Amino acid sequence: MIARKINELIKNMDFVAMATCDNDGRPNVAPKFFLKAEDGHIYIVDYVIGRTFQNLKVNPKASISIVDERNLTGYQVNGRVELLIEGAEYDRAVLDFLEKEISLSSRRIVEGVKKGERHNNFEVAFPTKVIIFKVSIDEAVEIGPGGELRKEGYGGTQK
Repeated sequence: MIARKINELIKNMDFVAMATCDNDGRPNVAPKFFLKAEDGHIYIVDYVIGRTFQNLKVNPKASISIVDERNLTGYQVNGRVELLIEGAEYDRAVLDFLEKEISLSSRRIVEGVKKGERHNNFEVAFPTKVIIFKVSIDEAVEIGPGGELRKEGYGGTQK
């Protein structure tokens, strides 16, 4: 199942590429902070709150792209996006975000010290106001190293 492979790969990532489009067909792709994959959804944190957010307000569809460099396999998740701005689910996601933010900062500091690097921005300093994008996995695509494509619709059906 492609969605299962994506869940295994993405859980070790901090950032993913997210593509959206406005009603006039103007595309936008931007790096976004990956939060978690859970129950057929991928949760993304938007701390810039710019064009991606504006696009999703008028066209709630998005595509997320990730690459497994070890196997030279690409993955794409297409789905509808729910904007979480407030409420219990939003509050839980923000707590998860804060926990992951601390983990990422700690990891970057330790790696920097081990390498003897001098850097002013080892810690992650995201704004306190964020929006959570809850992406429903409607379609998962696997792109093999030879260009072969495999698609699965929601529920694992082959396309």
